[in-house]
Amino acid sequence: MNKILQIAGLTLLLVVSGACESRTDKTDGGGVLLSVSDFDGLPIQVFVNLPVVQIESITIDNIVKDPAGSSSDLMNVEMESYQVTFARRDAGTRLPPAYTASIFGVAPAGGNVTYDNLPFMGSAQLTNPPLSDLLIQNGGFDKETGDQAIILDITMVFFGRTLTGDPVSTAPIRFTVEFVP
Repeated sequence: MNKILQIAGLTLLLVVSGACESRTDKTDGGGVLLSVSDFDGLPIQVFVNLPVVQIESITIDNIVKDPAGSSSDLMNVEMESYQVTFARRDAGTRLPPAYTASIFGVAPAGGNVTYDNLPFMGSAQLTNPPLSDLLIQNGGFDKETGDQAIILDITMVFFGRTLTGDPVSTAPIRFTVEFVP
């Protein structure tokens, strides 16, 4: 009977210790948060004949979660990439493909990193439907809706890692752009 109690106690201990494995330090971003704090030169209307569409300036802050606690250089975030996705604001349903790009830079703990002339669209987005429909040589109108403009909601997310390897990303930021011939 004593052996059965020992085995039951050992089994309970293993179950409890296994349940503790999903600790918050696996998902807490290394004690920091990334936040897009400022962007300037955001276009509200874009001509589709441009080779690339960009934001004049965008700043990403590295915010220490516990400002009263200690921080270190290990909480610095090495920026890795960003992704841009699109949704139609108008009656159309066709979308440009997502835009993903690598970026470099370090957002120090409690500091920020700024990117100038950051593209959020490239030729793959501008030379494929639906935006390519707006090119003059293709008729200058959206073949799905018949409109001479396409309005897109644009969502951007930035990704990085702390120096200890913890993944961290910004909350999605959104803005709207009208594309015209």
